[in-house]
This record gives sequence, structure tokens and C-alpha cells, in this order.
Amino acid sequence: MAEFFTTPLGTFVIILAQCLAVLGFVMISLLFLVYGDRKIWAAVQMRRGPNVVGTFGLLQSVADALKYVVKEVVVPAGADKPVFMLAPMTSFVLAVIAWAVIPFNDGWVVSDINVAILYVFAMSSLEVYGVIMGGWASNSKYPFLGSLRSAAQMISYEVSIGLIIIGVIISTGSLNFGDIVAAQDTAYGFFGWYWLPHFPMVFLFFISCLAETNRPPFDLPEAESELVAGYQVEYSSTPFLLFMAGEYIAIFLMCALTSLLFFGGWLSPIPGIPDGVFWMISKMAFFFFIFAMVKAITPRYRYDQLMRIGWKVFLPLSLAWVVIVSFLAKFEVLGGFWARWAVGG
Repeated sequence: MAEFFTTPLGTFVIILAQCLAVLGFVMISLLFLVYGDRKIWAAVQMRRGPNVVGTFGLLQSVADALKYVVKEVVVPAGADKPVFMLAPMTSFVLAVIAWAVIPFNDGWVVSDINVAILYVFAMSSLEVYGVIMGGWASNSKYPFLGSLRSAAQMISYEVSIGLIIIGVIISTGSLNFGDIVAAQDTAYGFFGWYWLPHFPMVFLFFISCLAETNRPPFDLPEAESELVAGYQVEYSSTPFLLFMAGEYIAIFLMCALTSLLFFGGWLSPIPGIPDGVFWMISKMAFFFFIFAMVKAITPRYRYDQLMRIGWKVFLPLSLAWVVIVSFLAKFEVLGGFWARWAVGG
């Protein structure tokens, strides 16, 4: 049996099993993310939330998913049907395949490539095309306006996210997530993680992630009060489910990126307790909780305010931080606190 896994077919089976394991984790997590999001929002508004289907309402997400799957798919008469059906599949698939380079522990990754950050950035950038295709193919003005908003919004905040990540890359000297986490494994423990050297950028990165994933208070592409749900107006049944699933998977991906880039990934924050996948998943769950709380307690921005803060505040600050970190790393200030490549992590 051991010899089988050294053959091309055996290698294919191993890779397929790894992909299915990651996909299974993401899809099962998706059910609980939706449930948790609704429960947190309900708790803030002092109501019960899902509590009927299953114990404590835990099967509510499963019931909702089944409802979407068995309902009839309605396609508007004037829609471009091939593009209309391709749009939600594009959003879902691009959100899922970005997980191929996300490590959950040391060596626990489907594809350990040297340009992992570029890969994730490329996949997240392409997700806007699913939204644009959905809005355009619907042949309706409101979805089209929503898709145009989304294109402008996501492109604007991708620039800031990219510049913030460049600061982390400068400190690490690598585009590999494993190397980034290893660079944060210092004698200082929790205080050696990148949240402290790159402290101002942690907040900008998190807020940019909210805008990138169309989460409140930046959910302008699907602003119900203005655009009647934006690019999703004409979608129902399974296509709408794919759009929603792709959005939540992208949110969870941003939680994973925040954990890896700034909070040590799978590293333990408590001395004496071993590192492991438990810490990675716990950090991802914590940041999703923050995502949910922001949704529950903040009012929606106006569109002009959204674009102004992206281009006039976040872009100059993130660009200035790249320059500052470059100098701090070059001259190894504080013994290489910003230059982990110089001191070996």
C-alpha cells in the first residue's frame, strides 16, 4: 500500500483527499458561520434568533440550504442565461480555491507555494467578476447599479490591502504563509507577532476586509434600502445560495489571513501550551465574531463616504507605512523588530 502512494495515481489520490478535507472543513464551517452570525446579531438586538430546527437551532442552516436547493430556479426572461448561471458559480468557486494555500498548522496545507500571498490576492480580486457578471446578465437596472458599486468598492480597497500586506512581506522576506508564521515565532511570544510591529495597519487591514467582502457597514453593493439587494435582486434558489456561500467563505478566508499575517497563525499565545491547528481555528472564529459584531452595531456608510475613506485615508496611510517599514527593516531598528529576515525569525 505504501508503494501505491508513490505512484502518479497514488499522488493524485493524496491530493484529492487533501482538497476534499479542506473543502469539507470550509463547507461545514459555513453552516455554523451563518448560524453564529444570526445568533450574534439576535443577541445584540435582544431576540432569540434561530432556535427551532434542531437543538438550539443548530440545524437551521441545514434546513435553509435544503430549502434553497429544492426551490425552482427562476431566470428572468430578458437575462443572458449562460452568464446569469455562471456568475454565482464563479463567485463560489473562486472563494473556495483560494483555500488551497492556507495552512492550518505547520505543513498542513494543500499547496505550499512560495507565492501564496499573490495567489490569494489574485483569487480574491477575481471574485468581483462574479458580482459584475450577475448584475449585468440580469438585464435589470438595479442589479447593474449594484455590480458597478461593487467593482469600484472592491478595487479601491484591494489597493490598501495589497499595500498593507507588502509591509508584512518586507518584514518577513517571503510570500509564503508558513514563513510568515515562522517569522512571528520569537522569544517574545504573543508580543512578537506582527500585530505589534504593524500595529496601525491591523485596523486598516480589518476594515478593508469588511469592504472587500461587502460586509456591513460597507455592504453598498447589496444595500437593501437603496438597491433592493443590489446584484442579487434577480437571483433565487441555488444560484442565490452560491452567492451567499461564496460571500461567507470569502469572509472566513479574510479571518484566516488576519490570523496568519498578524496574529501568529497556529502559534500558541500561552507559554507552555503547544502550537497547533486548535489555535488557528480559534483565532479564525474570534475574528469572525468581530465581523459579526461590526455588522450588528454599526450603521451603513454612504457610498461617497466609503470611497473617500478608501482613497483619501487608507491608501495614503498604507503607502506611507510601506515606506516607514522599509526604513525600519533596512536599518534593523530595535534589533530587527521589523526585519525578521535579518535576524532569522
